[in-house]
Amino acid sequence: MGEGSAAARGSRTASARLLAVLDAFDAEHRALTLSALARRAGLPVSTAHRLVGDLLAWGGLERGDDGLLRVGLHLWEVAALAPRTIGLREAAAPSMGDLYEATHENVQLAVRDGLEVVFVERIAGRHAVPVLTRVGLRFPMSATGVGLVLLAFAPREVQEEALSSPLERFTERTVVDPRRLRSMLADVRRRGIAVSDRQVTMDALSVAAPVRGPDGDVVAALSVVVQADGAGPRTLAPAVRTAAAAISRALAR
Repeated sequence: MGEGSAAARGSRTASARLLAVLDAFDAEHRALTLSALARRAGLPVSTAHRLVGDLLAWGGLERGDDGLLRVGLHLWEVAALAPRTIGLREAAAPSMGDLYEATHENVQLAVRDGLEVVFVERIAGRHAVPVLTRVGLRFPMSATGVGLVLLAFAPREVQEEALSSPLERFTERTVVDPRRLRSMLADVRRRGIAVSDRQVTMDALSVAAPVRGPDGDVVAALSVVVQADGAGPRTLAPAVRTAAAAISRALAR
């Protein structure tokens, strides 16, 4: 995160500066010194010190025995109340558990936010293929199984924006041709299943299905991620569809 000009820093509201402190943390920066946090937030150390003090008192940040600052538990408690995820995660838990017991592979649940997917729940297989995802992670929609489902059923304007934006390449098999991706999305809508074959890492394949809300709209996507040279999509698709349909029924109650 750039520090920005002094004028830009000074013009930010108090709430914007507070959010900048929280935004300094990410998957690669989970523990920060005060000076590193101030630099990443683009704030004077004195301002960062005052805001950190407020967040420590509230529980939004915690200071470890090593003196480093980390995201606090109270912030997680508040985030867990997000209406788009709290009921979804509770409804999905039994079916995700059943899918894991049937496959002993990684099981993931994601929702769409803009042009990205956000993973809201995950069960990691002990001996399953390693994956890059974690709860709270954002990822481009165009490469993952859950992302392909969510993009396929997104509003038309969202699809067009995604297809007109540069598509990020993760492996040699990542689809970055908009015309090919458009065809894949049409196939997802027709079949009700998405397959991402070594598009994110060269050792993983994911099979995903849509989860629908009470009004029938797709509100989430469920996937199982396996070794690319293991069980194929035809073997996995029925179990994923069944689990996704069960979550949809639970949401409709």
